[in-house]
Amino acid sequence: MGNFTVEFFEREDGTFPAEEFILSQNVKMQVKLFRLLELLELKGNELREPYSKSILDGIFEIRAKQGTDAARVLYFFVENKKVILTNGFIKKMQKTPKNEIDIALKYRKQYLER
Repeated sequence: MGNFTVEFFEREDGTFPAEEFILSQNVKMQVKLFRLLELLELKGNELREPYSKSILDGIFEIRAKQGTDAARVLYFFVENKKVILTNGFIKKMQKTPKNEIDIALKYRKQYLER
């Protein structure tokens, strides 16, 4: 594949939740997440575990670990090899929290309706 474009979802108020999440992390976690985003640009939908995982209904997660913290950034694909990053969180339990998936689904719906 190769050469996907990665973009941050923009809310109607002009904020970028996934970018804000990444920038709120410590420097080491930021570096890991940005490296994974570069890998996502390169591999796109060929990126697999342990770096990326399909979650539900076309929503995927980028997976980064730093010490005991496990960061996740959710995303989806759109036409023309584009990846839209929706939201991020620190994973505290085995399953991805339903509310985080719901946020990603809501943002995807908003993005596709624009």
